[in-house]
Amino acid sequence: MSLKIYNTLTRKKEEFVPIQEGKIKMYVCGLTPYSDCHMGHTRCYVTFDVIRRYLEYKGYEVTFIQNFTDIDDKIIERAKQRDMPCEELAKKYIDEYFKNMDKLGIKRATLYPRVTEHIPDVIDFIKVLIEKGYAYQVDGDVFFEVSKFKEYGKLSGRNLDEMVHGIRFEVDTRKKNPADFALWKSAKEGEPYWDSPFGKGRPGWHIECSTMSIKYLGETFDIHGGGQDLAFPHHENEIAQSESYTGKTFANLWIHNGMVTLNQEKMSKSLGNEFLIKNVLEKYSSDVVRLFFLGTYYKSPVEFSLENLDQAKAGLQRFYNTLRNVDNFLKIEPTTSMDGEMYKLLPGEQKTLIEFDPNQIEEKDKEFYEAIKQTEERFTQAMDDDFNTPMALASLYDLVTAINKFISKMGTLYECSRFSGRALLKLAQETIYKLGEEVFGLFKEVESKPKNELVPELMEIIINIRQMARAKKDWELADKIRTELDKLNIILEDTPQGTKWRCNPR
Repeated sequence: MSLKIYNTLTRKKEEFVPIQEGKIKMYVCGLTPYSDCHMGHTRCYVTFDVIRRYLEYKGYEVTFIQNFTDIDDKIIERAKQRDMPCEELAKKYIDEYFKNMDKLGIKRATLYPRVTEHIPDVIDFIKVLIEKGYAYQVDGDVFFEVSKFKEYGKLSGRNLDEMVHGIRFEVDTRKKNPADFALWKSAKEGEPYWDSPFGKGRPGWHIECSTMSIKYLGETFDIHGGGQDLAFPHHENEIAQSESYTGKTFANLWIHNGMVTLNQEKMSKSLGNEFLIKNVLEKYSSDVVRLFFLGTYYKSPVEFSLENLDQAKAGLQRFYNTLRNVDNFLKIEPTTSMDGEMYKLLPGEQKTLIEFDPNQIEEKDKEFYEAIKQTEERFTQAMDDDFNTPMALASLYDLVTAINKFISKMGTLYECSRFSGRALLKLAQETIYKLGEEVFGLFKEVESKPKNELVPELMEIIINIRQMARAKKDWELADKIRTELDKLNIILEDTPQGTKWRCNPR
């Protein structure tokens, strides 16, 4: 099955064919760093991280560009409020962005260009638009004349006349048309500015993305992405100014992710209903956050709530428990051979024992083998259908069920020693890791480690005290010890081999 992606521009799924075979050039609109990232921002960056990871999983070489709008009205206003330079404010929140995205396992972009580093490029871009008759100057400002670009509205599906009458634009009587937008803004008293042929000022919002994407990806590139709220006016304006500048198609394919809602209302800073990602990560692991988003088709809105995060956490725990169960099972040292004679497994034999060889699969294991093979097939079919992560996740959950069912059948010592069964369990575990880690960026915390080297010794003391309480039938104390440890995310498991403990990821 070929990869099909929904293109916002054509409003249909299309077979994806890159401009250059084996290589993909991709641009995603980045952050305006004037405050902390909320879950709405996070959804965008997780979405395009997974898309990028899947393209690389399919063998493409991806050049991924994501900008920072490090000069903007909001930055200027916030910097004034805090009595600090704009560049200092922007740096603070760019650093915070990387701190949180790194925690989330978001792969670093190929390049993060910043507007303030590309002012000469922006000025040259605007000069060309003026020379071609697409832009005009008024009192030190430069505006793009939307009526000159005959295809204006093709991304959003909006008619220019309808837009003028149906959308509230900023009132500026100097504009030829209310929909005309600023390419260059003249400097106001006390604001940062750069010298230009149009006067002292700074770039408008839309022009920066056109300038930087074309500079690093070429006049036409494969994929442009961002949140649905950017489709109009930001991306519409990008298309207008870029295609007027080059006379060529700007981006072949447009991908937009759905919004994060809170009580069915879009999450945003302006509405004051945002949940900051740094606060969420204090209570939930990065794997939980990623799984929360992966459980919803990327184009659909996703409702944020602590209850929904808890559901994602429970789903994640299913994966963790199964992966640990396989590890524990494969640690069991086989002691009985096929003919019933006892033997001791030599140290060098462990690797050989669990190597996978399709020719050694026993008849009773073939159903499990087929389930493993079908997992990757179902996973790629789902992802090839416009990155359908919920369906891809379902294939992994089904494999978890199959693994647990298979382990329950392999309870005897003889069963533990079978080459076929052990090899298949290892293969199944590797399949989950391969798809979950490589594509979804999950399973970074399958086995959380204690932060202090004294913890194992202290836990041994606590377990011994609990064992003594149980021996004396002091069930209240034994239960209290388990409950209090559980509050610290330390899980006790009573097994035939004794009580085991582990740190449970958040």
